[in-house]
Amino acid sequence: MDFLRFLADYRTPELTSLFGMFTHLGEEFISITIICFLYWCYDKQMARKICLSYFASGLLVQALKITFCIPRPWILDRSFQPVSSLQDSATGYSFPSGHTQNSTALFGSLAFLSKKTWQRIVFSLIILGVGFSRMYLGYHTPKDVITSLCIALFFVFFINQLHDITSISNKKIALFLSTYSFVILLYALMRKNLSNADLTQFHDCFKAVGAGLGFSLGWYVEPHYINFKEQAVAPFMQAIKLLLGLLLALLLKYGLKALLGTSFTADTLRYFILVCFIMILYPIIIHRYFTQHN
Repeated sequence: MDFLRFLADYRTPELTSLFGMFTHLGEEFISITIICFLYWCYDKQMARKICLSYFASGLLVQALKITFCIPRPWILDRSFQPVSSLQDSATGYSFPSGHTQNSTALFGSLAFLSKKTWQRIVFSLIILGVGFSRMYLGYHTPKDVITSLCIALFFVFFINQLHDITSISNKKIALFLSTYSFVILLYALMRKNLSNADLTQFHDCFKAVGAGLGFSLGWYVEPHYINFKEQAVAPFMQAIKLLLGLLLALLLKYGLKALLGTSFTADTLRYFILVCFIMILYPIIIHRYFTQHN
């Protein structure tokens, strides 16, 4: 808390705007947009590898959140004031940091896979900027940020050390991911029934489980039954393809929320369907309407 108070003493409107932009880079919408671009339009094998790090580290971070149940800094110390304008981005428990995990898994993977030094530097600066922004804005302690950074980097390095991930059968990886997700699901169901559980803090964990299950299904189904070509049309059509897909994904995400509500079951099902759309359903549309068939 002392470090957060130190940072708070140096807050200015300009720095708050700067680190507000950095914190947005660790949010779900940015991650989904980049992953969808890579998967639908650029290099789906790269996207699949990045998603392995992203979802695996995300599930572990969410499990740790509901294990330690550490409140946000302003709850730990009522005299501490975070930046209120972006406080809605601080959902769930404080430890570890979800934004830091998101950005590290995504941009860390991109840095690892990049061949140009300047790209690695840019991606690394984004990771550091997002992590520091969460402390500057008063939403996380250094322990929250550093723990997430280490977890995400572990998965990034471990998965990227598998030089040819295609040598491992899709069935085995899908089975591992689905089992991993189900274990976290069972753990979350057990934890939420404890007498001291704050159920308002559990939603992100169930969303992560739904996303993990959707990704594990997509990991197996797409290469076996769809195998769409991500670069099969002209650049203009690539842009149309991406914008249409993102629009449909947003409509699906918020439409399902309005339809299903915000229960834990609804959270799990909504994110399962959303990721299945990204990994399976939209690739079917791409294969049908955005591929130059001979």
